[in-house]
Amino acid sequence: MAGKPSVLFVCVHNAGRSQMAAGYLTHLAGDAIEVRSAGSAPANSINPIVVEAMREEGIDLTEQKPKILTTDAVQASDVVITMGCGDASDRIPGKRYLDWQLDDPAGKDLDTVRPIRDEIRRRIENLVTELRSSQKQETKTTDDEVKAAHGVEDTET
Repeated sequence: MAGKPSVLFVCVHNAGRSQMAAGYLTHLAGDAIEVRSAGSAPANSINPIVVEAMREEGIDLTEQKPKILTTDAVQASDVVITMGCGDASDRIPGKRYLDWQLDDPAGKDLDTVRPIRDEIRRRIENLVTELRSSQKQETKTTDDEVKAAHGVEDTET
């Protein structure tokens, strides 16, 4: 995962869980992590209850649109996370795949969607911590490799 890490959230319709996850990751990580979401059979629009639930968190999804899952999106991502909806892209070597088993917000009311949203936030917070830690470790390794290549000793005590 050299450089800025990238994450792809995948669900069949790309209208609920994957959109919430992408919204949270963008909100919490800013531009430090590249964020994508897609679905194998995208809906026409994002679930309005999901939009409302995320608005309560200060995240506006009104401009987001469900997108079709492409091989290019998978290839461009370091981590591919399916949202427990059975949607899977072709496995590409060198990618990290996770499956988050989450309830589907489709057809649910706001009170039922909130706990789904909150669980997604918890998982995104953990993911951000993990990716930042990995990025720091890679940066340190790269710095150490450069120093070693130039014969510089680490004088840190």
